[in-house]
Amino acid sequence: MFNTPFVLSFALLLSFPLLFLFAPRIFPPKHVEISIPDELDDLALFRRATLASIDRGGGAISRLGTTNPRLKIAFLFLTNTDLHFAPLWDRFFASHDGLYNIYIHADPSSKVSPPGGRIFKGRFIAAKRTQRASPTLISAARRLMATALLDDPLNSYFALVSQHCIPLHSFNYIYNSLFTSQFPEYRSFIQILSNESYMWDRYVARGESAMLPEVPFDRFRFGSQFFVLTRRHALVVIRDRRLWRKFRLPCLNDDSCYPEEHYFPTLLSMEDPEGCTQYTLTRVNWTESVDGHPRTYFPADISPELIYKLRESNSTYSHMFARKFSPDCLKPLMEIADKVIFRD
Repeated sequence: MFNTPFVLSFALLLSFPLLFLFAPRIFPPKHVEISIPDELDDLALFRRATLASIDRGGGAISRLGTTNPRLKIAFLFLTNTDLHFAPLWDRFFASHDGLYNIYIHADPSSKVSPPGGRIFKGRFIAAKRTQRASPTLISAARRLMATALLDDPLNSYFALVSQHCIPLHSFNYIYNSLFTSQFPEYRSFIQILSNESYMWDRYVARGESAMLPEVPFDRFRFGSQFFVLTRRHALVVIRDRRLWRKFRLPCLNDDSCYPEEHYFPTLLSMEDPEGCTQYTLTRVNWTESVDGHPRTYFPADISPELIYKLRESNSTYSHMFARKFSPDCLKPLMEIADKVIFRD
């Protein structure tokens, strides 16, 4: 009744809806790309922040005493979900107005709801889409730093945290630890590693010669994407163009591509290795990782003993933040906040 070409054409037509339905499961999702307009927006922001810092005297921190205004910590929240731990952070920041600023970069495609409470009101910055294991996370962190540099000349430390992070100490403890440094000058707390077994695979993820000549393999570094930078180093980050052109290149091997874990350690180890502690203040448990993600803590894990354990560090300083916690950890964390987390 029907000829073969007609049947084939009809079957092909019927297959289109199925293709749209199952394509996301068959083909991997396309990486979020950084468009030229987005790049130009960022460059304009970085230029304004750089010029403003030059007009104000650069990235120097004064130690002349109590006659100067109090220096501040800029807390940079990088998120693609609601800030589930906002009530805990609200208690952390309570009664410390004038010693901190908050900036939130929320992926606009995720429709993040503004948290309740006064301290987070109006703290969202102009944001772009982000994706794990892509240069978009580098751009977002640089965007947060530039906004904070431009916003307040008293922002002197820049702490990058995620929606899964919690504080492990009181605000006073963290503030006093950072600003009563045992070092002759303030340093950045950023993990910088060079001898990991997977370094070569990650270095050649864009192609064997893609990073040359700017980044030879022996200068390639790795570290946690969460750090606390000095104002001087935040300026180094937003002024950079040379290394950024390499790290924004698309990867040929996605399994070994984590630019957000390499750009900042590589840049700062090349520009000012002595100005970095080489370790991070954020505790992450990678020994029990799943599918490339660190261990996630759940309500049953929350206890005073866990907080004490997460604080432990091999460095001069105690860990001050930790991740990764599931959203339903909020209730048990709030129950031990005053007696354990903020009791120091």
